[in-house]
Amino acid sequence: MKIGLLNIRITIEKNQVITDKYGNHKNTWVPYYSCYATASSESPKEETDAGRIVDDSKIDFTVRHCRSVDALTSTGYRVFFRDEAYNILGIDHMNFKHKAVKLICQKASRS
Repeated sequence: MKIGLLNIRITIEKNQVITDKYGNHKNTWVPYYSCYATASSESPKEETDAGRIVDDSKIDFTVRHCRSVDALTSTGYRVFFRDEAYNILGIDHMNFKHKAVKLICQKASRS
């Protein structure tokens, strides 16, 4: 892996349940891990769904392998990049060589 290609900063956020001072439980996203990545295959795409425009942009992030990245799942984590949230659709461990991990992501809806 060429280190010079890791030129963008991303933050991986974890979905956690927190309890406020009144005892109410609430889901929230908290920062989990921040690292440099390579962004590739960005494909901007907009569709209409029931009269509203939906942005279905997809992008892949490639990061260096580490223990924090090895623990990621597609359901409990998301990527935050350039003030936009991206849901993780899939995780490619690149032939399990423990050098890089590719995160296949789609822009999260803001509903």
